[in-house]
Amino acid sequence: MAELLARLYPKAYVSSLTDISPAYFREKGIKGLILDLDNTIIPWKAGIIAPEMIELIKRYRESGLGLCVVSNALNNRVVDLLGPLGIPSVARARKPLRRPFIKAQDILGTTTRETAVVGDQLFTDILGGNRLGFYTVLVRPISKKEFIGTRLVRLVEKLLLNRLVKKGIIDSPQ
Repeated sequence: MAELLARLYPKAYVSSLTDISPAYFREKGIKGLILDLDNTIIPWKAGIIAPEMIELIKRYRESGLGLCVVSNALNNRVVDLLGPLGIPSVARARKPLRRPFIKAQDILGTTTRETAVVGDQLFTDILGGNRLGFYTVLVRPISKKEFIGTRLVRLVEKLLLNRLVKKGIIDSPQ
């Protein structure tokens, strides 16, 4: 049971993707980022990417980090949002299945140690990344507006996160 729970533990927990500089990843030997889309890069179901997130993506790329988005969202929406930025993606991923993460890693051309997963959900993004041994970073969701199923899972997630912070397993973001 403890081993199963450990697969839900992120290596880092931050308020927002914008709080993580490219240098943070480079210092850890990370060369490729697998990013979640909804509530990590954009609010759930949003139709545009905010200018500050576009700027961050640009800084990541300029620093030499490869980027690939893995999302459970429909392909058309993901491609419409990311295509203009030239970011490859794996849509309809069915996270936390391994296949979409492996496909993203192949796109990035990185090893397990060189790959990080950043997302807002323990049971999809963090579990999926940890199952393959990637460095995982949990971010707080951008918006409280979410799919009803996600809102229900958030109740369990909140209990687990509070426990992890209380036990000192992870630090709470400021």
